[in-house]
Amino acid sequence: MRTDEELLEALLAGEHRALARVISKIENRSPGYRNLVSALYAHTGEADVIGITGSPGAGKSTLVDKLAETYRDRGETVGIIAIDPSSPFTGGAVLGDRIRMASTVGDMDVFVRSMSARGTLGGLSTATADAVKAMDAFGKDKIIIETVGAGQNEIDIVRTADTVAVLVPPGSGDDIQTLKAGILEIADVFVVNKADRDGADRTVRELQDMIQLGDGGGGIGGGDGGHHSQEVIDAHDDWDGEIDEAETGWTPPIVETVATRGTGVGDLIDEFAAHRTYLVDSGEHADQVRQRYAEEIRTLLREDVHAMLEDELADRGGIDDLAESVRAGETDPYSIAGELLAPVEDCLDELDARD
Repeated sequence: MRTDEELLEALLAGEHRALARVISKIENRSPGYRNLVSALYAHTGEADVIGITGSPGAGKSTLVDKLAETYRDRGETVGIIAIDPSSPFTGGAVLGDRIRMASTVGDMDVFVRSMSARGTLGGLSTATADAVKAMDAFGKDKIIIETVGAGQNEIDIVRTADTVAVLVPPGSGDDIQTLKAGILEIADVFVVNKADRDGADRTVRELQDMIQLGDGGGGIGGGDGGHHSQEVIDAHDDWDGEIDEAETGWTPPIVETVATRGTGVGDLIDEFAAHRTYLVDSGEHADQVRQRYAEEIRTLLREDVHAMLEDELADRGGIDDLAESVRAGETDPYSIAGELLAPVEDCLDELDARD
């Protein structure tokens, strides 16, 4: 059995088995995983991280397969993380993703991993972001995250990916309105996949109309901020279908693809590259990374404080006993929370006094 130090050395040396082992330790939160992830940071920052999202049935997995194949044809290595909303032990998602990504089976420079989003309040788990770091440190040129296409994953992906592509299947205006209410505002690139089907032209026109609204002071596009800014992310719940012109300096292009035939995939990759250039040249990429690390710090603090409080609750007889005392009128939730947090506040006050 390798030590964590040996595992890290093997990963940095380009051993795929070590990469798989490290990601397993990360996802299972095995003892020592934090030290492993901490050691990865010094070796990250070179990979392009691309998020692929959209409604179920939009053809995400097929498109990801063709993206990986095209990147490989261009001499670049690829890591793929497919988000599974169910248990990581069922094997269903792994099998399904590998079947749909058949073009790259056997290519060791395409590493596919299915990960679970189960049990995370924010959709994409912290483990997903840590797995991205493992692939980045390994040396993958492109890392593609494919979300399941439902729920909070689509919003959270902007905190993990540098570039987000939203797949919009051909359909009616009702489909566009549904997207407006959910994930439309996070797109750096719109992809009308299955563009050979009826309704594709109409979908493209509707997206164009929405993007053009931005040129007149509302909607999507124009300005100097970027939808990845924390203000835009935090304002998601109150989003009214339009983004102010000052909030983004990148106008999302629309790319038509037929993933099953590979049509338009090269154009899509060119748009990803253009967005990457924009991020770097505008300085927005540095802002993205800064915000990403700030959110990671907040998340880790929440997780650690939560774990400490759970231990304290257990020492006091468990949450059920405390809830019963509230039911019996002996106390109230606010008083209990205050009592539990008092030692933490005392420690912080003591640290302030030392300074």
